[in-house]
Amino acid sequence: MIVVREYKGHIRNWEALCNELGIDRSLSREAREAEILVKAYETWGYKMADHMYGMFAFALWDEEAKKLFCLRDQFGTKPFYYYETEEGNLLYGTSIRKIMEQPGFVKKLNEEMLQLYLSLTYVAGENTFFKGLKKLLPGRYLIWQDGRLTVERYWKPEFHADESKSLEDWADEIHTTLQTIMKEVKTDDETAESFLSGGVDSSYVLAMSDAQVADSCGYEEERFDESGMAAQTAQLLGRKFSRRVITPKEYFEIVPYVMYNMEQPLGDASAIAFTIGCQATAEHTKLCYSGEGADEFFGGYNMYRNAERYGENLKTFYVGNTNIMKEDEKQRILKKYDPDVLPIEVAQSIYEETEGLDPLTKMSNVDIQIWLEGDIYLNVDKMSTAAGLEIRMPLTDMRIFDIASRMPSKYKVNDEQNKVALRTAAAKVLPEEIAFRKKLGFIVPIRIWMADARYNQDVQAKFHSEMAEKFFNVGEIQAIFDDYIGGNSDNWRKVWTIYTFLVWYEEYFVKR
Repeated sequence: MIVVREYKGHIRNWEALCNELGIDRSLSREAREAEILVKAYETWGYKMADHMYGMFAFALWDEEAKKLFCLRDQFGTKPFYYYETEEGNLLYGTSIRKIMEQPGFVKKLNEEMLQLYLSLTYVAGENTFFKGLKKLLPGRYLIWQDGRLTVERYWKPEFHADESKSLEDWADEIHTTLQTIMKEVKTDDETAESFLSGGVDSSYVLAMSDAQVADSCGYEEERFDESGMAAQTAQLLGRKFSRRVITPKEYFEIVPYVMYNMEQPLGDASAIAFTIGCQATAEHTKLCYSGEGADEFFGGYNMYRNAERYGENLKTFYVGNTNIMKEDEKQRILKKYDPDVLPIEVAQSIYEETEGLDPLTKMSNVDIQIWLEGDIYLNVDKMSTAAGLEIRMPLTDMRIFDIASRMPSKYKVNDEQNKVALRTAAAKVLPEEIAFRKKLGFIVPIRIWMADARYNQDVQAKFHSEMAEKFFNVGEIQAIFDDYIGGNSDNWRKVWTIYTFLVWYEEYFVKR
């Protein structure tokens, strides 16, 4: 007998799987997805994820074999953690807090992670900030049997450029594939809204969906506010538009809530705005689309256009989208510094996998395996869950990645543009000025807000706290803050990353 012990996710191709596995399609979503997991395991065993599209992390108990089988999807859209106790038991699940509540868990800080976090601004790799607690990485499954733990990799990104197709061919394939996926992302009896920024990804998803409401966040500071462009897109597509204006006061007030619900520190300033957006959207829907994944698959970041320049030097420094503090600076500010703990080590095995491929493919692969899982998908899952909102990401799909994995880099970025093929596909349903609009990113006015004495009082207090004294040379971190206040706005990210760690530490090791 197979029992579902833990499950979080959404299986997109459930209708096809029900037909293939002989499952009653009229079952409730919860019942049919549990049945799919059981029957898929019985039919395909450890290869079951090869047959499933969607977002999932789960644990199955095989009563006959006395075996636990846990699996996380190919991209890590849903989290999964595990912990071996001193008594020889395995604690596991999609929530760190629930694992912490179980007998045998010993809460200790894994201080080594702080050194990596100060560069990356998120938790990369399999280790966490809790000693002994590990992440099951994307594309892996775990087996626990007879007190023995085994982790195996069932999938990794592979890239094989097909030079036979034209730009229009690739755009057509993206478009027809997304049409298929959009039919699966919800059932007829579900109603979804769609997050919308000023960018092409969310605009494309909205245009391809039946969502009648687009949800956006904005700011009073016009130069940071994309919501005006989002409103124009919604109007053009004939959809209603909901805009939530975020004030600096509420932004700073909600930081402890975010760090608590994130369960690990995250120095991505957009996560706070995303949290407020989730809460606002959850007031009028329980299901929403979002456009994550396309940037990493199709060359969406502006830095990718410099890939050829970096060449072989990539493997000495590129560890993903963020790398904000160099080793000499961390050595100055940290009370404990280990010269053997280097961010680039997190990416070394990925560079080995992509030996011989072009620099853009290498950069994309690092971001797909590290950045997406550690930052983007963690944020989407944790903050939507906390708000009571379910988010589905149509562009994060194995079928979309399959196209990207075969597409030559020249159709991803060129001297003038990024995401060239994806934008060409989007132009089939969007005006060119939207499809080819310059990427801005999900920007937040934090670099100016945090310099304002009305809002940075808690930042200042944390920098001078006993907590800070435990980890940092306080004079050194204050010098970074003073330099930022003095006009070096590029330092805002360093200040914010130190601050978010201290807020998280207070939530998990001081208050509780």
